[in-house]
This record gives sequence, C-alpha cells and structure tokens, in this order.
Amino acid sequence: MKTKISIKSKSEIAKMRKSGLLLQETHMVARSLIKPGVTTAEINEAVESFISKNRATALFKGVQGVTPYPAGTCISVNDEVVHGIPGTRELKEGDLVSIDIGVKLDGWCSDCACSYGVGKVSKDVQNLLSTTEGCLNIALNEMKPGVKWRDIAKVMADSARKAGYSVVEELVGHGIGRELWESPDVPNYPTRAIPDFTLEEGMVIAVEPMINMGTHKIFTKSDKWTICTKDGKPSAHFEHTIAITADGIEIMTCDPDGKGWAIW
Repeated sequence: MKTKISIKSKSEIAKMRKSGLLLQETHMVARSLIKPGVTTAEINEAVESFISKNRATALFKGVQGVTPYPAGTCISVNDEVVHGIPGTRELKEGDLVSIDIGVKLDGWCSDCACSYGVGKVSKDVQNLLSTTEGCLNIALNEMKPGVKWRDIAKVMADSARKAGYSVVEELVGHGIGRELWESPDVPNYPTRAIPDFTLEEGMVIAVEPMINMGTHKIFTKSDKWTICTKDGKPSAHFEHTIAITADGIEIMTCDPDGKGWAIW
C-alpha cells in the first residue's frame, strides 16, 4: 500500500544508482538478442540469468495478480502495451518489441523499459518509437525541484497527441526506492483523478510514457497479465528511474558515464 512520498538521502540515491547501472547492463543483454527468429522466452532466460549472476533480484517474477507473474521480464510485442509474458513467440522482421525489467540490488530497486524495432520497421512504427522516446525526453528536460508534475504530464501528452497518437490513461509511472511501487502515482497526461505533486530534491520516480498508434483504450488478455490496445495497433513504452537533485535530475538507469539519457 502506497503512503506518503519518500525522500531519499544522497547516500541512498547513490545505492539506487548502482541498482540502475546493473539494470542498464541487463537491458544491454536483452537488446543484444533482439533479432528475427529469437523467442521472447530466450530473451527472458538471458535476462534472468544475468540478474542472478550479479546477485540481484528480478523484481517482476512472482508479482501477485490474478496469478503470479511467471517471468523476470515483461516482453510486449506490437499491440501488446505492457506485461507481455515471455514464451515461444518468435520475433519477426518489422515487429515492435517493448522490454520492461525491474531489479533489486542490495535492497534498492530500479525500473526501466525500452521499445525496439526488430530489423527493418515501417515508417509508422519508427515514428511511434521516436515520439514515445521523445515524450520521456521532454519529461527529463522539464524535471527539477519546484515543478508540478501535472504541468510536465501536459507537455508530454500534448507532444504525443500532436503527432497523432494517444496516451494510455489506465497505466502510470510511480515512486520507487526500497519497494518497486511507492508513492506517488506518475501519470503521463494531466488529470485531476490522480493527486498532483511538486518535485523536490530526494524524490525518485519511474517515468514511463506508454503511447499508442491508435486508440488509448486497452484490455487485458485471457492470460490475466498481457495488456493490449483495443484496436490492435502498436504501442511503445520507454521508462527511466529518475532522482530529483538540487538543480535538476540524475537518471538512475542511464549509461555508466551519466552523459547519455538513454540506454538505447
């Protein structure tokens, strides 16, 4: 159960950065396997093995739902928005695949997602990928102490809608720290249904725009986990774990030198 927003100390944020660096490396393992003919189960197996070898925990495995989530990785293909269960499905040329991974290292969590084109993709898919990554980058540019989250969410949503896409409304980002899901809820569009909050130094949140090519409406498949677009059109998903600093942000899940925002 979520409570008040947790403020992390500089030493705690440093520990979260170590978790984030391991997660960045884990994503590189997954990325190296993305090609036609590879199954989503093979990617998940490599991810789980890498996390285990580094004495960390794959956070998604065993998460309670209608049934426990069975894997350490969420791998969602094409019209699957999030929570795709790895299995025998082979990736095909032109697919859009989203990989979401969470790890806990030495008691601290990190969460990161990235969408990729498999081989050569259509112009429409590439535009969706670029727009969704751009929405995350917009948030990164706007985040600093004193800014209200709803203002950032509006700019993100406006960017997606200007490109002709829709923002998933039922799924949001979240606070993160000792637990994978902490306060606050972090929507990707402006809404009064979710309490607004003002960014302050020491907050750590996972920002994760999920943008659909068509309708924003979604549904859950019979496996009780995989969430898909209602019209069958593709969806993309990008996410970073981000700490608010005195003068801006530090991205917990970016590349090792900290200069690049993205892992992809």
